[in-house]
Amino acid sequence: MARAVKRIFIIALLLLLAGIGYYTYAFLNFANNIQKSDSTKFGGLLPKQVGLTDNNAPPKWEGKERVNILILGGDSRGGNNGVGRSDSIMIASIDPMTKKMHLFSILRDTYVKIPGVGNDRINAAYAIGGPNLSMKTASDLLGIPIQYYVMTDFEGFIALVDAIGGIEIDVEKDMRYRDSADNHQYDINLKKGFQHLNGEQALQYVRFRHDALSDYARTERQRKFLKAVAEKMQTTGSLIRLPKILNSIDPYIETNLTTTDMLKLGALAYEAKAEGMVTKQIPPAELLVERRVGGAAVLSVDRNKLHSYMKSLFEGRDPYAPEEKPVTQTHEALGRDKGSMTKKE
Repeated sequence: MARAVKRIFIIALLLLLAGIGYYTYAFLNFANNIQKSDSTKFGGLLPKQVGLTDNNAPPKWEGKERVNILILGGDSRGGNNGVGRSDSIMIASIDPMTKKMHLFSILRDTYVKIPGVGNDRINAAYAIGGPNLSMKTASDLLGIPIQYYVMTDFEGFIALVDAIGGIEIDVEKDMRYRDSADNHQYDINLKKGFQHLNGEQALQYVRFRHDALSDYARTERQRKFLKAVAEKMQTTGSLIRLPKILNSIDPYIETNLTTTDMLKLGALAYEAKAEGMVTKQIPPAELLVERRVGGAAVLSVDRNKLHSYMKSLFEGRDPYAPEEKPVTQTHEALGRDKGSMTKKE
């Protein structure tokens, strides 16, 4: 079994940063370490130099356009220079005007046009051109600009979940899988039911895909789990432990976000709140067409229809949501109501 979900949940990082005003220096040290480019580092800068106010409150996000962040995960065991295909692809989207947040998981077998390369599964873009080509490919597929990316790995996932004290989740079914490829380090063995998961158990939950719906069910579990993590990140207890959380995930994060933008997006994500987050699979099942290319199964989608679907979601409409049936009273209930009216008269 491939190392599924190798880097999957950095949306939680944005929510974690909401309390950063109280721990400015811990955050600045953390931000310096995770940034990809030396030109974006802020080593040695004082709070005011990254936009913090006198009371260390995070600066406000000034832009009015939607902010889209690519969340990447890759299997580094193969591919170009040891960099494999991205195993998990998600988009966190925040509207700074309405404070609405969306979280999308893109099916990795979606067959797309990779700019400058040709047609392939979307998860091949990372192996070929890294996060920048992945951003461009996902942007073309969804019809939205993608400004930023963030990455983490298995160890980062485990470290973050343990640092926030684990997560309560309802495991839908017994989940078992033996992974001999990694000397059984990532075996899966979970029981059905509501329970508290530590970091290693949580990794098992989001990796499992050995059921009838395979990757469809797995991406749904990922979104469910990320939402639970996001909600816990916004609790007072998690904010108090912020320095420890930052130190725990420091070695496992990479991003092109500057320190200032991380501060601003953290504050914006906190205002958006996790409870109202909309989570969706992309492409939706209604637009997927199963095909075989070169003997391999892939998923194709009409990009124009997908762009229209994305636009509808951002406008607050889901054209494929099941219609709510009107509430109708039974004859028995109507008889009781009529009898009650007669007695009152």
